[in-house]
Order: sequence, then structure tokens, then C-alpha cells
Amino acid sequence: MKSLPSPSRLALALCAMQTGMLCSPALSASATENTLGTVVVTAPTSAEALTVVTDPKAPRQPIPAHDGADFLKSIPGFAVIRKGATDGDPVFRGMAGSRLGIFLDGQEIYGGCGGRMDPPTAYVYPESYDRVTVLKGPQTVLYGAGVSAGAVLFERDLRPLKETGWSLNGSLTVGSFGRNDQVIDVKGGTPQFQIRAGATHAHANDYEDGDGTRIHSRYTRWNTQAALAWTPDEHTALELSAARSDGKAAYADRGMDGSRFARDNVALKFEKRELSPLVQKIWAQAYHNYVDHVMDNYSLRDQVNANGFAAMNPDRITVGARAGITLTPGEALSVTLGMDTKRDTHRSRGAMMQASADAAKAAYRSLPYVKDMNFRQFGVFGEAAYTLQDGARMVGGLRVDRHAAKDERACVDAMMCMMSPNPTRGKTDRDTLTSGFLRYEGLLALGNWYAGLGHAERFPDYWERLKRDEDTLTSAFLTIKPEKTTQLDVGLNWQHGAWNGSVSAYYGKVQDYILLKWVAPTRVRNVDATIYGLEADATWRFARSWSTTATLAWAQGANDTDGKALAQQPPLEGRLSLDYDDGTFSYGALLRLVAAQKRVDIGSGNIVSNGQDIGKSSGFGVLSLNAGWRPKKGVLLTAGIDNVFDRAYAEHLSRTGASLPGFVFPANTRINEPGRNAWLKVQIALN
Repeated sequence: MKSLPSPSRLALALCAMQTGMLCSPALSASATENTLGTVVVTAPTSAEALTVVTDPKAPRQPIPAHDGADFLKSIPGFAVIRKGATDGDPVFRGMAGSRLGIFLDGQEIYGGCGGRMDPPTAYVYPESYDRVTVLKGPQTVLYGAGVSAGAVLFERDLRPLKETGWSLNGSLTVGSFGRNDQVIDVKGGTPQFQIRAGATHAHANDYEDGDGTRIHSRYTRWNTQAALAWTPDEHTALELSAARSDGKAAYADRGMDGSRFARDNVALKFEKRELSPLVQKIWAQAYHNYVDHVMDNYSLRDQVNANGFAAMNPDRITVGARAGITLTPGEALSVTLGMDTKRDTHRSRGAMMQASADAAKAAYRSLPYVKDMNFRQFGVFGEAAYTLQDGARMVGGLRVDRHAAKDERACVDAMMCMMSPNPTRGKTDRDTLTSGFLRYEGLLALGNWYAGLGHAERFPDYWERLKRDEDTLTSAFLTIKPEKTTQLDVGLNWQHGAWNGSVSAYYGKVQDYILLKWVAPTRVRNVDATIYGLEADATWRFARSWSTTATLAWAQGANDTDGKALAQQPPLEGRLSLDYDDGTFSYGALLRLVAAQKRVDIGSGNIVSNGQDIGKSSGFGVLSLNAGWRPKKGVLLTAGIDNVFDRAYAEHLSRTGASLPGFVFPANTRINEPGRNAWLKVQIALN
């Protein structure tokens, strides 16, 4: 065991612990205070206005890759720009990139790769969190600047222990194509002090599609985190936390793979509740996040490129802080005031056209990191909720952000390096942007309804500023304009007898939408756009242990400037599940139906390296089955078969960008999804 990496030792320890727990009556008694929730999640549904809350520890079907994007894909309205088995880019309501805010315990982090090989969700290990919350649309100002599509919160609980003790959550997952995941999360202490530590490890080999064709897609990832908290009373908490992770992943969509995804994080968080009748809560947080990413064309594939061996090593340092106060001037009114700030520095180094892999490694490691861009942001915000006499609510918020970005690139891209220097080198772009919303939440006999108008102004991000200007074909760093989204959100959450469900619809106008054109050289420009769509779900509990759920997600976008479809919009998608659960045994079936997508803008897209339309796509349907067994409280065994009929199909949002040695798919085609995939998961929860 000494020769194994730390995650593997933890995995073996967890396996041994689980084996003993399944046959130990003493531990069975201690597990009665800790229960496991939903057996298998097939489509999380909404119960509050514009909000979806789901348990990341619950098994899911289809089984997600061990990252944040594939986890979110099970929530109606989300799609993923596929790159293989892992590290896809999440898309919500047809919007991707920095339009969707990703927050890890309140921290906004970014990836390092200029081609989005490592989006923020690549550093998310969902099962290590206690809760995932999706906030739809520009309907909150508490989380991030210019978040127009919505915000996703991966959160861990920070609660004082009621008495001295400990708890443990863990799981083992095995499946087709060498899938092998281990998770352990332990918390213990006294009412005054507590410590929490956990680790995850995930591995999968290349998968095969429904035709038996091998897809370049293997990965290995690990993550560790620990937190020490001081809780002198039930209303106060001070927590110091740290996390470290790394991994490697093969990509079917490009000429390089990710051979390092190192992340180091440290954070300090403080909360104080119920200080007085007026002050309900004060909170503050500071964090430092470092991402060190390596991509190369030799670690995970046979290298036959005539241009030789190459490696790139970007890194990113993000330092940020948040603080706020929640006031209750009256029983009906709650007001949250706060500020947030962050500094973000991106650097890179690399070596091209080397004679061997060893030469490429030595070459890039010998070079110093060179800054190419840095960003600064400072924002203040306020959000208030007022409850009317009839129980309805008015919710509104406003935030103002001051942004600055500095261009430190010597040249815009490799081609321009040979011709002319970067004309915007040393220049700084500054802007003050405003976001806000107002929403009414009313009551009906069946449930509640809402209508909200939101506005979000988004500062162009790193990936958008990298590209060339559409007209001058030089740097777009200073010419690209902030994106401004004004959107109406309406919806209904309802319940009647054995039925319950929700529907949420939106209609938005986007001024200066930032659109990329992926023709050499890649360029960027602003256009005006219209976006609209809806998500709906309904559940019918037609017997004591039986239920069926249907969901629908539809997103449309139009490029008003050019009079054509907005690129990279997911097709209409529906899900239908049938579930039985008597508390001990469960059985379920999931039918996923995806329509053809004929609205495309070939060659246009977003910031993802291969996030561009390549043509129309056909629809497909996939059936999956699952079953579960609770042999005792605190122990859950689930199993499933995804893609039962071994269909060969591809998602609309995918594209191969390179012909890979040993693989049959040529460039500029879609990446097929996994064929029939069987899996088994064992979970434990102990106090």
C-alpha cells in the first residue's frame, strides 16, 4: 500500500470498512441516525421559484462522469458540450461560458486552458458536496457579476455538532469501460470544534459507442479536502479549509489531452447568526485558488504528428473575498447587503515542435511563466424580500461592479507573432456595469406563481478577449463590448392530490451578445440576440410506492443582427421515468428523448475550442434501467444499465477537432456517446 497514491489507499480503506459494516450488527445500530435519500435520481425537479436543489450524493442515471458538468446534465435545461467522457462545458438554456456562474462554497474559480479543456466544473467533485443549487436566470445579485444564464452553487454544510461524535459517508462505484470511483467523507468533533476530511478518486478507460467503436476518453482524477471549524456556540462558526486535486483526461475532440489538472485551494469563512432582532446574520469569506494545467500530445495518445511533440502549461491564480450582512427590519422584510472582490491572473508557458516527449517536458519546464492577462473586479450588492399580507412576496436586487482587464500578450496568436506585435499590449480596459432584478411571487390554490424581470451586464472574459477583432483582424481586447441581457422569467409550481410539478419560461433580449466565428483566424464580434424557452416537470404518484415523472426542456436563440439562428443551442429534450420504491427495494426506468436540431449557424459558437455548429443533427431515444436495495438503514446498493439497447448516437453539442491515431472518427464530426453501460454503486452513511 505504501506504493499506492493517497486516493488509492483511502479507497482500499473504505472498501475494507464497507465490507465490515455490511455484516456488523454493532455498526448497524450506530447507522440509524443517518439516512440515505433518493435511491436513483433521473431528473431533479423544481419546488421553488427559479430554483432547483438536488443531492449530489444520490446515485444518478445515466451515471455521470466524475465532474460537475456531467452531473448538471441530469437537471432539465442543462446540456454539455462534449469532449469525450469528462470535462465537458456546461450549457444552461443555450448559454455557456461565463454566462453561467459556477461557485464552489461561495468561491468563483476559473480554468486555465485557452481552449476550455478545463472549465470550472472540471475541478468539481460533486459527491464531495452536500447540496447543489441551481438559480435560473438573472434573478439574483448575490452570486457573481454579470451572471445572465444563472448560477450553480456547490455547497458544503457548516453546522455546529449537537454532541460529541462522528459521521461517515462513503461510496464505491464500478461499471463498464473500467469505471471505478471511490468517495469517503468523515466529520467528527465536539459542539465547540469539528474537523471534516474527505477524498474522491475516479477512473475510467476509453469507452465504446453502440457500434463497438473505441472513443479516446479515458481519465483518472483524485481530490482531497479538509476543514477545521470553531463553533463556540450554535450561532457562530469560523472555518479554515483546504483542497488539493489532480488528474489526467483524454479528449476525442482535439489534438491534445490533459495530463495535469492540479488545483490548490485555501479558504477562510466566518458566520454569525441571530446577533439581534435586526441583524439576522453576518458573514465573510476569503479564498486563494491556484490552477496548474498541462496539455500535451504524447502522454495519453500515440504521437504521429509531423509537427513533433508539444506541451502547454497555463496556470491561473484567483484571490477573492466576500462579505455581507442580512437585516430583518421587520417580520415581513429581509435585506441582504454585501460586497465581493477578486483578482485573477493568467499565465502560460509551452514548447512546440520538439523531437521527443522527454524533450518537450524539459523544454516547457525550463521556461518561466509569462503573464498574458489579468482581471480585477469589485462589486457591491443589495437584495431584499418583502412578504405581503396575503403571503405573496416581492423580491428585488441591485448590484454595481467595477471591472478592469489588462492585456499583457506580446502577440494575439502564433500567426500574428510572425507578422506584428499585439497592438493592445499594456492597455487596460475598465468599465462599471450594473445588474438587477424585480420579481413578484404570488399564491394560488394549487401552489405559487412568479414573474420577474432581470438585467445582467457581463464583462468580456479571458477567452473572448483572446480572439481577433472581426473587422481589423487584430486584437479584440479593447473593441469587444460588454454583453447586456434583459430577461423576463415567469413560472408556476403546483400540487394537486397525487400530482405535482412546475413550469418556468423565459424571454430575453441580449444586446451586444459576444459571438465567436471559428474560421481561421478565429474572431469575435458583438451581435444582438433573442433567447426564449422553457423547462417543465410533472410527477404523478399513482400508487403507494409507484410514481412517474416527465420533464421537458426547450431553448431557442436567434441572431437578430444576421437574421439567422443563434449558434450552439441544444435541441428539445424530454425525459420520462417510472419508479417503484417501498423503502427497501426500488426499480426504475428512464426514457430520454432528444429531438433533431435543424437551427444552426455553421462555424459560429462560443468560447469552447470546439463549441461551434458543424451542421444539423438527428434525434435519438435512449432507455435506461435501475434497481436499488436498502439492506439496513445507512446502507444503499444501486445498480443500473444505461443505454439498454446499445444505441449509437451523438449529442448535438459535440465536435471532433482532430483525427486521432488509432481511432476511426475523422475531424469535424460528432463524438458518439457510450454504448450499453452497466454500473453498481454501494453507499454507506454512519453516525
